[in-house]
Amino acid sequence: MRWPEYSIWWQVYPLGFLGAEKSGISEPQHRLPALADRLDHLLELGCNGLALGPVFAAETHGYDTVDHFRVDPRLGTEDDLKDLIDRAAAKGVRVLLDGVFNHVGRNFRQFVEVANGGDTYADWFVREGDDFRTFEGHRQLVALNHASPAVADYVTDVLNHWLDRGVDGWRLDAAYAVPLPFWRKVTDRAREKHPEAWFSGEVIHGDYTSYVTEGGLDSVTQYELWKAIWSSLNDVNPHELAWALTRHNDLLATFAPQTFVGNHDVTRIASRLTEPRHLPHALAVLFTVGGIPSVYYGDERAWRGVKEEREGGDDAIRPAWDDRGDDETQRLHQLLIGIRRRHAWLVRATTEVHSLGDGVLSYTLSGPDAAVAVALNFGAEQRPAAVPARAWQHEAGDATIDAAGNATLPPYGWVVATA
Repeated sequence: MRWPEYSIWWQVYPLGFLGAEKSGISEPQHRLPALADRLDHLLELGCNGLALGPVFAAETHGYDTVDHFRVDPRLGTEDDLKDLIDRAAAKGVRVLLDGVFNHVGRNFRQFVEVANGGDTYADWFVREGDDFRTFEGHRQLVALNHASPAVADYVTDVLNHWLDRGVDGWRLDAAYAVPLPFWRKVTDRAREKHPEAWFSGEVIHGDYTSYVTEGGLDSVTQYELWKAIWSSLNDVNPHELAWALTRHNDLLATFAPQTFVGNHDVTRIASRLTEPRHLPHALAVLFTVGGIPSVYYGDERAWRGVKEEREGGDDAIRPAWDDRGDDETQRLHQLLIGIRRRHAWLVRATTEVHSLGDGVLSYTLSGPDAAVAVALNFGAEQRPAAVPARAWQHEAGDATIDAAGNATLPPYGWVVATA
């Protein structure tokens, strides 16, 4: 197994986490050291990777990059980022950067020159009428021309620049909007110098596998499973989750998807679930099914926040860090992550469903010399569930599974067992 398959990421949106200004400034504010001071929290949670949101100079929210080679002054300096990377490495924590290479902010130097009539970077962008192609209609986000060899050279240089400085990989923002041959070209080039680098693409829908087999990425975000987890629980419909797990099994034959129940772009799981007693169910699925899981900062404390489709609509899900929240939910994360760490083979394990219906889902995953069983009661009535007979040992949850494989689940009950 390569190092990414042992990874459990703690995802942080630095501009929000550190309480940065909403728009760009010129004088560096040395905020990144405060994030480095939180590495022990990451480790206490059981994670071993820090997945950073945007840290490069940008106009506002970070996804409108103006300079991929410069740390955003709102966060600090390159020395601050390098210190964070070094302190993480000293604790055995991998670091993932967020690369926005589909589009740039309108103050991106090369775009400013073209917009003012220059032709040195003319092929970096695509004219459309009186303006330039943008990302999904957002005028402030100017799309790069991925057919330009110069753009491929630039992105390769950025990837290598920060890999040279100790980061371990990249989350590739809006990977779904970029042609697959472009990803193949730049990741192949980066791997020539950094063969252990890991590349995960943001892909919301479509043919996930093609981003690995054709685009050269290692993983993509598993939005199908994310949606199925919360909506199946809200609808008391385990069939939806069972169907998604079948799809998930198909993906695992090729790669380990990046799994999550929360991130910087979606309503927090504690707010998304209509029944608070379903939160352990969502977490049990996240930390037992195959894939490379991530925890969005604050979710381990049961923070709430609703994403809204308006200007500033992400603010509620990207707040500054503090110690508020639910200790019990954090302990549950620690318990389930601990199970995951002891059974690293789960990263490529497929699920086999046994009980399905009447608001109940049970499944098992089998490794070389071990197994994990999960039984979930989505509803308000006591229900039975079954898995194959084994010497099951209770690990988490309010129910147990006996040696014959039988469980009686109380209302909204659940159990994780190992053998």
